[in-house]
Amino acid sequence: MAFTNIEADQDFEDSRRSLQFYAVFPGLCFSILLVALDTSIVGTALPTIVSSLGSGALYIWIVNGYFLSVAVVQPLAGQMADIFGRRAPMLAFLALFTLGSGLCAGASSTEMLISARIIQGLGGGGISVLVSIIVGDLVPLRYRQKYMAIVMSFFALGTFIGPIVGGAIVTNVSWRWTFYINLPVGGVALFLVFFFLKVKHPSDGDIISRLIHLDWSGHVLLSASVVSILIALTWGGTKYPWDSGRVLAPLIIGGFGLVFYLLHQQYASKDPSMPLRLFGNRTSLLGFVLTFLHGIIMSWFSFFIPVYFQVLKEDSPLMAGVNVLALAIPFTPAGILGGLIVTWSGRYKPVLIAGLALLPIATGCFTLLTAETPTAQWAVFQVIAGLGGGLALTSTLPAIQAPLAEGDLASATAAWAFVRSFGMIWGGSIPAAVFNSKVDSLISRIDNAQIRSLLALGGAYEHATRLFITSFNDQPALKAQIISVYTDALQETWYVLLAFACITSPIALFLREIPLRTRLETQYGLDESKAMTEPANMDAPLGNSAVAVELEPQDEPTQISGVGNHS
Repeated sequence: MAFTNIEADQDFEDSRRSLQFYAVFPGLCFSILLVALDTSIVGTALPTIVSSLGSGALYIWIVNGYFLSVAVVQPLAGQMADIFGRRAPMLAFLALFTLGSGLCAGASSTEMLISARIIQGLGGGGISVLVSIIVGDLVPLRYRQKYMAIVMSFFALGTFIGPIVGGAIVTNVSWRWTFYINLPVGGVALFLVFFFLKVKHPSDGDIISRLIHLDWSGHVLLSASVVSILIALTWGGTKYPWDSGRVLAPLIIGGFGLVFYLLHQQYASKDPSMPLRLFGNRTSLLGFVLTFLHGIIMSWFSFFIPVYFQVLKEDSPLMAGVNVLALAIPFTPAGILGGLIVTWSGRYKPVLIAGLALLPIATGCFTLLTAETPTAQWAVFQVIAGLGGGLALTSTLPAIQAPLAEGDLASATAAWAFVRSFGMIWGGSIPAAVFNSKVDSLISRIDNAQIRSLLALGGAYEHATRLFITSFNDQPALKAQIISVYTDALQETWYVLLAFACITSPIALFLREIPLRTRLETQYGLDESKAMTEPANMDAPLGNSAVAVELEPQDEPTQISGVGNHS
């Protein structure tokens, strides 16, 4: 990829940006708000949705169907951004997410809801990738996280109000409004992106010729592999034993499928969506590993902390959403702070280690949660988790991008998003399998055979609501048995999570600290020919199509054709 030297002697921070530069951000902010709002609302409302539709063991596919489509579309989204530019794919993914939200709201069965969530996830996955890519086109790596803080503030808004809004909706009106609420937000985002996102992109051939360049065979192989693994994770310990061939077969097939996908990217694909050079140095590779583990941990938190409040604390969905704010409120500000520290110091490793060190502490604290845990205690536990998760969130991507050429921005960002989403799939499936398996092993504690049948084989999550638990207030002995099963099953999920959390910081110690680039390099800068107004300073480098990076020798990105053992 060729770049043009323009104003290469001027540092980004020493220049003034045009009004057009800042006009891009409202559209990005509302786009990420759309995704954050949906995720946080559904996490709180899910038990009510599952109960209303009678989903049973299928409930996990309401979660995993979304995360599955989010994950598999992200490499495709990165490749589309390079081939079609940033603007058209961004609009398409916003429209797809909004359409999926409307279909979710109108779902009359679990199967229909799962299908609509898959459509919604395709849009959400593309939005998440494109927002990060577009900011990367506007801001050099050293200062990128400071501007991502603007976008993260809207992610914070969605994260903060989502649980409350979700709880209020399912408490006072139909759960369907948890999806209807996305429609006006999606409309605003579409309007802002359409009118204010004016960026350049290379035009190489007509639409058909560009579509041919997409890695279709690779995407099909990746999607099939992820689906196969997800089937195994969903069935294991619930529908079938973990040593059953019906579990092991799809798990092994999916694992080999991922290996074949990577080989396909290296040797068979002319235009790979996830080239192996992205994983060809130690720092980037470890960054991807930590991103995967971070996705597991945060997904684990988001789906099983609300269960604790609705079952053991007997909170309504609304109050459960309010209580989860103890994690949500510090999460995004910690991420913003971490990004600002990276910008100020030019170092990502200390921030990443600090964040990851807090996660096993928080997880260990969660193993102590019972129905009698006082408010101050569970609140502090969640604050620790939020701080750790936020600090780690904004420091993994710089670690991945620092050793790579800036020309790999889109593919590296898409790979980062895919790995994180893939981790979130495991973070939803593993605790569900652990929880359901533990419930089935403890269910003999419950004397009532009818209740045992309700809670067995995945039914425990479906009935993890205040309404179900308080229905036994006139049968204290039976209620105590049910609470005992839920308490020990939840504790088991935290013990398993602790193993994942404890390995993150030691891995981060092996990261190499690589200087972050301070000058911009892109073919997709702002298109000043479509500017709304004259730039505030004509020396601002972002008004040009590309700016080359002038690197010191130690800053030179690693160029690798295959997989090596480079640092």
